[in-house]
Amino acid sequence: MKDLRARLDKLLTDAEDCDLIAKLATNPQKRALFEKLAADLRSSARDIEIVLASQKESGD
Repeated sequence: MKDLRARLDKLLTDAEDCDLIAKLATNPQKRALFEKLAADLRSSARDIEIVLASQKESGD
């Protein structure tokens, strides 16, 4: 479970970094790319949160 928690933290940090890069990007295509990457990373983080919550409920 520690591995999942560490992965979750990494995904959320990476998503924040992508958001920052998107805000600083002057090229509209790059801005859109980094916004999409941030959204995808947050989606993956939500999936891991669901797994962690289900493990917690089942007592694993």
